Amino acid sequence: MPAGLLPIIYLAFISLGLPDSALGSAWPTMAPGFGAGVSWVGLVTMIIAAGTIASSLMSVKVVDRFGTGRVTVASVFLTAAGLVGFSLSDAFWQLCVWAIPYGLGAGAVDAALNSFVAVHYESQHMSWLHCMWGVGASGGPVIMAQCIGAGSWSLGFMVLGGIQVLIAVVLTVSLPLWKDRTLPKPAGRGAGDGLGDGATEEGALAVSRRDLLRRPGVLAVLVCFFCYCALETTCGAWAATYCTLARGIPAETAAAWASLFYIGITIGRGVSGFISIKVADHNMIRLGQVLVAVGVACMLLPLGDGALVAGLVLTGLGCAPIYPSIIHATPARFGDDAALALTGMQMAFAYVGSLVMSPLFGVLAQLISPELYPFYLAVLLVVMILFAEKLNRVVSRRRARAA
Repeated sequence: MPAGLLPIIYLAFISLGLPDSALGSAWPTMAPGFGAGVSWVGLVTMIIAAGTIASSLMSVKVVDRFGTGRVTVASVFLTAAGLVGFSLSDAFWQLCVWAIPYGLGAGAVDAALNSFVAVHYESQHMSWLHCMWGVGASGGPVIMAQCIGAGSWSLGFMVLGGIQVLIAVVLTVSLPLWKDRTLPKPAGRGAGDGLGDGATEEGALAVSRRDLLRRPGVLAVLVCFFCYCALETTCGAWAATYCTLARGIPAETAAAWASLFYIGITIGRGVSGFISIKVADHNMIRLGQVLVAVGVACMLLPLGDGALVAGLVLTGLGCAPIYPSIIHATPARFGDDAALALTGMQMAFAYVGSLVMSPLFGVLAQLISPELYPFYLAVLLVVMILFAEKLNRVVSRRRARAA
């Protein structure tokens, strides 16, 4: 592996996470100025998710044509453009327009980098990669809270956009590192080309989506991704609104509290990297699901603001190992030949979860009550557990037949 490439990949994931929770944190303050209702932010997030789904499904062809390095740089510049556009918007429709480059910037790079690390690195590196996403995602609400405190949510998006531009410049300088096409795989995986510029994983294009869907367990893992991303996005995007409208927390404080969920993810993924050295991916997923259940229970129980804070942190800690463990297990469960193509499909289903379920909660919050927040998270968790265990049974039967 070229010296310095792994830190560059980590930096790219910080940029991926940085804007993820900013809109949700700022929305209670933004909405009155746009004459918008609580649920209107759901339309913006739907546009973002739709763009991400499209770029995820195109990830194999895009990476094959341009290479992982160039796709990463272009994606960060697109996200920066969306954030700067948000800061300059003075009408709701403008937010919707700038949501398009924001969404397109995320999907292809997410799939490409995840599959690259899943094939070429051990499990702990996948956890630490997503820990870097958590660094960005937890930093976004903190920056936004400071700018809201200074009286300007617009400044918050401008600052985040500026940071993205700086990261994109660093990534541009690093492009020569991606030209190496003989990157080694971890022990036990066999040889194969890295996703250098103009290269893809050998055989990635040979596996069609139709063939993938026929493989036992693929539908189960896609549903798991749908539910996980729906839970994570709903929890992060609506935490500030729930704290403000359902629990009576001041808007500035609520924006900062929204970062607790992402701080939990960040810390959890840092720790998970060490635990995953000894614990298998499927057990890391189970551990995370238990912690999410405890966190949601803390939010449900009438124990005051202290339990709410603990619930947000614990839910983040629980989410920490789930996403990277599912991704890292993909080559082992379904084959290296399917790694990039299936990762792109998983990303697409994940963002469909964001596209549908987070905005749906916004509608329910406006029509019924934002107090539904922890109940909604609990339902998503239960469905995710059911399909994760179904996938574990499929994998166990396949290994038993092969033994």
